[in-house]
Amino acid sequence: MNAFLHAISFFTRIPVPWLRPSDEAWRKSVNWYPAVGLVIGLLLWGVHQAGLWLFSPWLAAVLTLVAWVYVTGGLHLDGWMDLADGLGSARPRERVIEIMKDSRVGAMGVLAAIMLLLIKAGAVAELAHPGWGSFLIVAPVAARTHVLLSIKLWPYLSEDKGIGKGISAGLSVSSIIASYTVLFGAGWFLGGLQVITAILLSFLFAMLFSRSVAKKLGGLNGDCYGAVIESSEAVFLLVLVGSWWL
Repeated sequence: MNAFLHAISFFTRIPVPWLRPSDEAWRKSVNWYPAVGLVIGLLLWGVHQAGLWLFSPWLAAVLTLVAWVYVTGGLHLDGWMDLADGLGSARPRERVIEIMKDSRVGAMGVLAAIMLLLIKAGAVAELAHPGWGSFLIVAPVAARTHVLLSIKLWPYLSEDKGIGKGISAGLSVSSIIASYTVLFGAGWFLGGLQVITAILLSFLFAMLFSRSVAKKLGGLNGDCYGAVIESSEAVFLLVLVGSWWL
């Protein structure tokens, strides 16, 4: 349970006053990423439902997105922007990594963030259809399950001394299998083939995205993991609203 609290404390703004600091719990916290996604998803679903009751679908979507960024502290969005700045510079690998480490945000990062948030807002607005709101719960869970494979399958950037270094050692294969089992089961229960399709295609995107970035950089780091999460959530939502015919 302490490992779960570490994951909640780091990846959300939710206060955890009873957390007991522990290096071992921190390493094992990676196994709880999907559970953190579930907590986030439930919060977003609540905000979205309240927004639909009080406002129009578009305003409800914007408020949900504001809550989404706030509850995560913009951590993953920051990774998405840093990666966009680095890869968008079209510089050699070493320079790309330096740009990603720069605390300042460049034009490419700002543009990438705007486009991502617009896609998410538009997709969430479409979830105003009866019964679709609960699908919002699955998006953060799916993205944080996919990133487990990104962590496990690709090496961590050797030049990077960030907090993500070494977390793959605490990640077990059994946790990944269990996470996907629960994810597919919950997805089928909530939305059947429509949600399963979104899970599968967002998974395919996450793997191709991770492979492409790792090929260019020689591995992945915390910024890359954040980018995988953010982009996978967006792809999940896009596939979800685009698969109404299923």
